Amino acid sequence: MNHRLRTSAATAALALAATTLVSGARTAEAAPSACPTLRISDGWYGENKARIDRLIADHCQDKGAKGGKPVAVFDWDNTVIKNDVGDATFHWLLRNDRVRPPRQGDWSTTSRHLTPEAATALGEACPTGVRVLPTATDTRCADELLSVYASGATTTGKTAFEGHDRRRMEPQYAWLAQLLHGWTTRQVESFAAAARAENLAAPQGATQLVGATRVTGWVRYYPQQRDLVRTLRDAGFDVWIVSASPEPVVDVWAKGVGVAPSHAIGIRNTTDRGRLTAHLKGCGSVRDGEDTMITYIDGKRCWINQEIFGVRGPAAERVQPASRRQVFAAGDSDTDVSFLRDATGLRLVLNRNKNELMCRAYENGDGRWIVNPMFIEPKQRKATPYPCASTGYTAGDGTAEPVRRSDGSVIPDQPDKVF
Repeated sequence: MNHRLRTSAATAALALAATTLVSGARTAEAAPSACPTLRISDGWYGENKARIDRLIADHCQDKGAKGGKPVAVFDWDNTVIKNDVGDATFHWLLRNDRVRPPRQGDWSTTSRHLTPEAATALGEACPTGVRVLPTATDTRCADELLSVYASGATTTGKTAFEGHDRRRMEPQYAWLAQLLHGWTTRQVESFAAAARAENLAAPQGATQLVGATRVTGWVRYYPQQRDLVRTLRDAGFDVWIVSASPEPVVDVWAKGVGVAPSHAIGIRNTTDRGRLTAHLKGCGSVRDGEDTMITYIDGKRCWINQEIFGVRGPAAERVQPASRRQVFAAGDSDTDVSFLRDATGLRLVLNRNKNELMCRAYENGDGRWIVNPMFIEPKQRKATPYPCASTGYTAGDGTAEPVRRSDGSVIPDQPDKVF
C-alpha cells in the first residue's frame, strides 16, 4: 500500500481524508457526543479510562429503554474511598462512649458466632450496670472491644468468632452493626456523620488513640471514583453501593458521591420499637434474626439480586441471567469477588494484593477485568506470584483451596503486574 501512495500526491491526500473520516467515524462510534466521559485522567492505569468510556458509550443510550437502566454496583471501603468507614465509626464510638453493654452483661447475646472465651474476656474487661460503656476512659474495656473487632481475637490471643460460613459471613464486620443495638437509625447516622467530619478533616496519614492503641484516623474520597459515579449517573446508569459496613453508616458517606440512601446497601439490623437490635436482616434462604449472612462475598450477590433486581427466596443466592445482572462492578477485596464476577460488562479491581480477587482479575478469562492501582497510597508490587493454584481460595469452612474457573479448572499462579 505504501508504494502505491507514493505514486500520487493526490492519492495520498484522498487516502488521508478517507482515513480521517474513518477515524472520526470510529471515534463517534466509540464515544457518541451525547454520552458523557470521565473528566479525570490522572490515576487511571493503561487503557482503563478508555475502556470505561467505551462501556459508558455502549450503554448510555439505554436510558429509558424498555429493559430498564443499566446497573453499576460499587463496593465502598477502599473502592470509592481510601480506608474504612466502619472502622472510622467504631473508633469514634469507643472514643465517645457510644457502645451499650448487653443485657445482664452477657456478651454472647451480641453475636451468635462469639466464642465463650471472647464473651468471658469482654465480660471481665467491661463494666455492667451502666447505660453506655465508658470506653473513652476505660482503657481495658476499649482495648478488648477493639481487639475482638479488629483482629478477631481477644487481647490474650484467643479466637473471638467461630461457626460461620466464610463465603457468607464475616462476624467481625457484623459485630459492629450488632454493637449498635439500642440506638435508633437516626442516632447512628449522627455518629457516622461526626466520624466522617473528623476523618475528612484529619491530615492524610493521621492516627488517633483508641484505648491504648494507635489506629488510622483519616479517610478520603477518591476523586476518580467520584468522577466515575457521577459520569455513570449522567449516562443513565442506576448506580448502587453495596458494603459490609452498617447500612446507616454507608448511607451517610454515600451521599458524598451523590448516591442516595435508597441506593446504598449495607449490613441491616432488625429493629424493635424503632431501635436497632443485635440481630440482622436476612437474605435469600436466611431469615431475619438468623444472623448467618451479610453483604460479604456470596452474601453480596444475594443482597444485590434481592434489593436491586427483585429476586426473592433462595434464588437470590444464585447467579442470575445476564439481563438481571449489573453491567459494571467495582471492588478491591476478596469480599467483592462474587458480585464482580457477575458483572456482564466491565469489572474494575483496585489492587490491594488480595489473593482470590487478583487471581481472577489477572487471569482475565473473558477479557472483562481491568486492574488499577489504588488512587491513594497504592500497594507495592507483590514480590511473589498469587497462590492461585494452591491456596488462593477460602472455602466456606475456612479451608484454603485452589482458585477455580467456572468449569472447575484451576487458575495458575499469577504475577502481580499492576501496582
